[in-house]
Amino acid sequence: MSTEPETTEETGPGTPEMPEAQGAPGAPDEAAGGGLAADGGDGAAEVSGAGETSEGTDVGAGEETAESAEGAGPAEAAEAAEAAEAAEAAEAAEAAADGAGKPELSEAAAELAAQRVERERIERRKAERDGPVESGAKLSGKAADLLAAVRAVEAGAKPASAVFAAPSRPAPERTPEPGPAATAAAPVRPAPEPEPVRQERPTPAPAPAPAGPSPRTVDAVRRVLAEGGAPEALGQQAAVALGEGAGELLRADPWQLLRVPGVRPEQADGFARALLGAECGPQDERRGRAVTVWLLEQAALAGHTALEAPALTAALAQRGVPDPDEAVQSALAEGEALVFEDALEEPGAPAAQPADDEEEAEGPVRVLIALERYAMAEESLADGLARLINSPSQDAEETWAPVVAALSGGAAELARAVAGHGLVLHTGGDASRAEPAALLGAARDAGLRALAVCHTADGRDRLAALPPTRGAGVGTVAGLLAGAEGPGRDGDGALELDLLIVPDAPQLDVESAAMLVESLPDGARLVLGGDPALLWSAGPGRVFADLLAARACPQIASRLPDPGPIGELVSGIGIGELNQVEAPGKEVVIVPVRDAGEAVHRTVQLVADSVPRAFGVPVEGTVVITPGHGGAAGTRALNAALKERLNPGPGRFGGFDPGDRIAYSPAPGRTLPGTVVKADAEGLHLSCAGAPVVVPRERVEAWVRHGWALTAHQAVGGRWPAAVVVLPGDAAQALSRPWVYTAFGRGERHLSVVQGAEGALPRAVAEIPAKPRTTRLATLLRPQSPTD
Repeated sequence: MSTEPETTEETGPGTPEMPEAQGAPGAPDEAAGGGLAADGGDGAAEVSGAGETSEGTDVGAGEETAESAEGAGPAEAAEAAEAAEAAEAAEAAEAAADGAGKPELSEAAAELAAQRVERERIERRKAERDGPVESGAKLSGKAADLLAAVRAVEAGAKPASAVFAAPSRPAPERTPEPGPAATAAAPVRPAPEPEPVRQERPTPAPAPAPAGPSPRTVDAVRRVLAEGGAPEALGQQAAVALGEGAGELLRADPWQLLRVPGVRPEQADGFARALLGAECGPQDERRGRAVTVWLLEQAALAGHTALEAPALTAALAQRGVPDPDEAVQSALAEGEALVFEDALEEPGAPAAQPADDEEEAEGPVRVLIALERYAMAEESLADGLARLINSPSQDAEETWAPVVAALSGGAAELARAVAGHGLVLHTGGDASRAEPAALLGAARDAGLRALAVCHTADGRDRLAALPPTRGAGVGTVAGLLAGAEGPGRDGDGALELDLLIVPDAPQLDVESAAMLVESLPDGARLVLGGDPALLWSAGPGRVFADLLAARACPQIASRLPDPGPIGELVSGIGIGELNQVEAPGKEVVIVPVRDAGEAVHRTVQLVADSVPRAFGVPVEGTVVITPGHGGAAGTRALNAALKERLNPGPGRFGGFDPGDRIAYSPAPGRTLPGTVVKADAEGLHLSCAGAPVVVPRERVEAWVRHGWALTAHQAVGGRWPAAVVVLPGDAAQALSRPWVYTAFGRGERHLSVVQGAEGALPRAVAEIPAKPRTTRLATLLRPQSPTD
């Protein structure tokens, strides 16, 4: 590994963090009421620190949302909430589109509609089950008992660690796998019942865009906003977030403004003070309830599916809520949040036994508070995975024998596991994708209905280029869920598949994973593969990591190493070692810099001149990756410098010109690299992965940013011939082992590291793993684990 920038010119000019206030919590009467930004960009919560060097920054890139959980930096949560705003804005724009016929917009609309259909189906399914969490005018029974548990934890009667997992309604009983009897403490899931008839998700063509708020509603909201001193430009967003009658709702409860992405509690306090006058006070029940929901939303932006009760009440106190317990009670009573408790497994402790048949087992528990949408998605995912695990087809050996016989090595081992199990996990680096590709090809040759779906269009194209697939049977997760790619559905709405392979499973958030699993028919095989060392999903959850921890199904580890000096370097990073590697062809080059200005200058030199000249890689074949959007060497600064050098122009359409490289993010967690083709009255015309996309004028600022430089979360799932990773000195807090592993692995032939972080880089690799996320999936799946 060279530390001499020979290819450059001369140098020229531990526990998930809770949302918390940056300053002392202020009561509504004392909060700064002004300053509501019309674009919401300034009004985000600090979920895990502060700093524009974090990935979780800005509206235009959905992948950034979860980077606030991967690294801390000065405006981390603010940018994360902007990403949430982009999601809401995307939904509103699609609603107004009314089937405009643009290929990419139709797909986004269909994806949003598909998610709504799936959530409705899950809600109906949950309503049929016993044991719902009670909510009503006041707490009683289960909720009251759990509140007592919260206070017991705070008083020290229970360990503090007993209160931090993920949301879900009380887990349904499970049927243990064949083997010795499960312990009495573990709930038993019954054999899968006949499910309700599955509804087909709409496909792009027939799916009408959901209707947006009426002009009358928007006007009413704007009048109330004006009375409260808030920007009227928030009217459309508030109407989308609150629905019909939003004006009356805001007047009755001004703190409902917190449901608008990007609005902070102190801003909502100022709005409430202007509307309510002397009636406004920190003790107002409406304020405590709204801030509780807001904190849970901020936690979801950081990747959590729930919050531990003590952490939530502590954050409420920091936000100036006088009685945090009462605020949580109010949110639970109104059905705006759900409460759960999970038994804690202490190492070496015997399983707890119930005292009587009708009594629950005694033992330490953790109390969790969650938003319903993530609780239901996580439980639905657990149910669907259990169904796949427990319903293998009876003729599996005969069906899969030709597939196993056609393969060898690691691919044959994977095929044997798939033949006998409904769910199989496959781990390994980028080279290991050859094994699921071989399985896909052999399964299709044997007449099985098989499909592989990747996180990005680039991943899809690279998988399709592998010989075993012969370019067939591959797609993207978003395309499959939207109905734009993949097979049709049967009469029950299930995908007509015998095998589904997801090579990028670490990037699956809990809602996308739930929709995929619920779409598979009984007896289908699901292979979730990927590199567990990569950054986790941009959305809530850590599905792949939880499944690995639960050990509920076979796990096949690939032995195929990533080749070359870059593969050797990245493999070492994965185990916490930043090693010197031999790079005789200058495959890895370290470019030391003194400050952010020099980092930008050197980066432009590398992309525009040095890499093309030394390695024959064209400018469009190089990606620049940096820890965040803000700062003197963030994506904004780098993209501005790269545009000036590579494609100068007046930027007449929202700062863009034909030929600009862009990152198109119609929803959080999904970024498509592309280029600007032209602009006209319809909007900005893009080319993304070879497909034409038209972005309406009003959506350009939210959905499109320049894309020569990306964040690691935007780049995950894609690879380029060359990568330039920029590490400015102020990026130290944003660095972690998964971030470095992901960023350094994006280049196939060449990696340049513009190094200004000094000792922070080896320290991050050696000492800073991924920040934990509070989830419940592993707990829900634990009874499914095979018993010895």
